Amino acid sequence: MLFLSALLLLVAFLVGSLPVGHALLSRAGVNVRLSNAHNLGVENMLRLVGPGLAAASAALDAGKGLLAVLMASSLDQPEVTVLAALAAYLGHLNPPAALYGPTLPRGRGNLVLLGVLAGLAVSGAVPLWTAALPVVVYAGVTGYWGYVSAATLAALLSFAVAVALLPLGVPAGLAALGLLVAATWRFKENIGRMLDGTEPRFGESVPLAGKRRDEVVAAFMIHPMTLENFWSARRFAWLRPLVQNGLVSEATVRQMAENLRPMKVGELRGIRTPEGQSIRCYLLSSPLLPDVFDSQPELATRRAIEGARLAHELGAEVFGLGAFWSVVGNKGVDVQAAVPQITVTNGGAYTSGTIKAAIPGILKHFQEEGRDLKAATAGIVGANGVVAFGIARTIAPQVARIIMLGRNLEKLERSAATLRRANPDTEIITTTDYAALKEADLIFSATSDPNPVIFPQHVKTGTWIFDEGRPADVDPSVAEVPSVRIIPGGVVRPPGGMTSHIDLQFGEGAVPACLAETLIIAATGEHDRKSLGPQTRTENINFFVEQAARLGFTVVD
Repeated sequence: MLFLSALLLLVAFLVGSLPVGHALLSRAGVNVRLSNAHNLGVENMLRLVGPGLAAASAALDAGKGLLAVLMASSLDQPEVTVLAALAAYLGHLNPPAALYGPTLPRGRGNLVLLGVLAGLAVSGAVPLWTAALPVVVYAGVTGYWGYVSAATLAALLSFAVAVALLPLGVPAGLAALGLLVAATWRFKENIGRMLDGTEPRFGESVPLAGKRRDEVVAAFMIHPMTLENFWSARRFAWLRPLVQNGLVSEATVRQMAENLRPMKVGELRGIRTPEGQSIRCYLLSSPLLPDVFDSQPELATRRAIEGARLAHELGAEVFGLGAFWSVVGNKGVDVQAAVPQITVTNGGAYTSGTIKAAIPGILKHFQEEGRDLKAATAGIVGANGVVAFGIARTIAPQVARIIMLGRNLEKLERSAATLRRANPDTEIITTTDYAALKEADLIFSATSDPNPVIFPQHVKTGTWIFDEGRPADVDPSVAEVPSVRIIPGGVVRPPGGMTSHIDLQFGEGAVPACLAETLIIAATGEHDRKSLGPQTRTENINFFVEQAARLGFTVVD
């Protein structure tokens, strides 16, 4: 009898894992990975596949749950029948890879649960009220709160309590509890989204790539700059007091962050162009801290690729790489190659465009205040980078002297040689010592350093500083130096009145230029303008400056 019970449980698992609904939709030409309710909601599912195909797929998934339970009920042992319900559900959630290939389904499995509940009632393994109770709870929570995942967990909790009250024995009680545990693990991302305020409610229209002319969807990858930023996502806020009280170490948090796959942590809404087009942007994060990008570049690239796939599944047309993400995978080239279904950009063109637009005004105002630009010394911080070197090329013909400051002196010398050939009358100096900035009248800074690099001891009275770094390269204490002027760079205000569930730390209603580039590509549909690799084409820089003005994006100064 024990052997037969084990065999029937194995059969229940295999029946539950059968890709019947998946196969039906795939044969009809539907991309199930993009069209399942876990990602897109009931309305979009019906819109994509039609009511007939959706009903047939639903019936097949519910039918396999019913069949698995009815087969197990032949032993006339209620505890085995309830265990078969758990086996069928686990089979659906974690099927053998051989049945689906490398891309496993990510649905909720609610239809399988409905089938196993029907099977338990029909077989008499549990009283009818016990099987009906979770259905009623599910409908009530969905109708009141709107979160399908929360409704499923509440329904399974009620079922577990009901089974525990019945004289079915410990195995049945553990099986009912197992259903709740399995569903909780499957819905962990949905729970995180509910905490972050980004989980769609039942009936909410979730946008899909290319399906509406009046609304486009983009996604943007962010990460915490410091451990403090880690708590900004509500789903992780509970960790903060544990770390502060010494119950959890910072090393443990860092290790956890490295093991977390990309997730949706926020959403930008309210962005609307003058033509009435709405731009929605999902904020995705794999919470790697800045030092990990240097120490584990392969991990960072893998997470960026996973982020691009998640963005595609969520219906985004364009995926932007922000902060340190912008340099992983050969500055996005490897990410685009791994996920060709979505446009990937590192935002370099419009970032350069905002600088190109800002520098003439800065130099003009500098002269208008009686400063002699032709005799001035300009410091370029982060000159090893593409953006800062672009600044150096722009201003080199207009000043007497340039101090190029970076981490790699050999690379600086190569860049300086290029500038000297083009600007023989300008003195070009290379250094890795920030103390050299003390001689600069103008400082242009564009580093990827997570901490400030420019402090009061580096700046003389009256210096103008254009800070393109994000986070800021200039320490707040620099503002106390007499007559110093600090000008923020690369911050853009999208049109329409943006709202967000998460603080991007660029000021209310503002985003970095790299994110703005992502939005502009989505709005214009000009996907060939994406920024990838170390080179940025001048024609693309001009394109983003022009389109930003047309769409209503404004540079914050």
